[in-house]
Amino acid sequence: MNYETIAGLAELAAERGEPISALVLRQQAEQLEISEEEVYERMAASYRVMAECIGPGCDPDLRSTSGLTGGSAFKMRQVSQGGRSLTGSMISGALYRALAVSELNASMGRIVAAPTAGSCGILPAAVLTMQEERGLSERECVMSLFTASAVGMVIAHNACLAGAQGGCQAECGSAAAMAAAAITELAGGSPEMAAHAVAIALKNILGLVCDPVAGLVEIPCIKRNASGVAGAFVAAEMALAGIESAIPADEVIWAMKKIGDSMAPSLKETAEGGLAATPTGQRLHKQVFG
Repeated sequence: MNYETIAGLAELAAERGEPISALVLRQQAEQLEISEEEVYERMAASYRVMAECIGPGCDPDLRSTSGLTGGSAFKMRQVSQGGRSLTGSMISGALYRALAVSELNASMGRIVAAPTAGSCGILPAAVLTMQEERGLSERECVMSLFTASAVGMVIAHNACLAGAQGGCQAECGSAAAMAAAAITELAGGSPEMAAHAVAIALKNILGLVCDPVAGLVEIPCIKRNASGVAGAFVAAEMALAGIESAIPADEVIWAMKKIGDSMAPSLKETAEGGLAATPTGQRLHKQVFG
């Protein structure tokens, strides 16, 4: 077993009649030469850190070190829990959780890079919301993180995960793809469905640039985490309905790599283009750094 292709992972899981997560857990235990339970507990520790982000991330008085962001998760949670959401508790719940983790990150809180700090809210929001809405066990949720991690490893092997190398499509795009696979598995979807969810989530974010205002992982990064988890649910919903991506996941990853390679340096985390170069972006830069 390797992490060279999404298709390979899905095919092997289908052949053995197991979810992708079971294969990954077994392989990691063999590679690390420790028990499967010990590998599981390491992942469970990360999941608990993810869960611990939500409360402090929703503090109405939370503000980032720069003072540019904070308080959005609280507002979104008020809408979600108050029954005033346009999209229902599943999506609105995922939105406030994604904002909470991202805002906590901007406030120097403890988060799990999933796969990066800039995209840290997407995967936790997806899995924690599935647990809350579907009444899932912690073990089911932790196992889904192994599937998500496998997707991340394939992307890292064939493309990249860093905004400085591939733009935000490599960060929030990869996280959305990872989250879509986890959601699909948690909802009882097949490995093949998970692969299609990965393709749909990632291709819907292709070309997204990395243009942080003032060079900080706040604007527009935090709101892109919310958008990313919404996209993950959209992709999983379609895949679970039997809708297939015309372009296979591995080819979408290849396309992401080519797009990232062709992006101008100003659009890859340098804060020299995109939203960072707008008049308001420049004003906010001066506000923070003088």
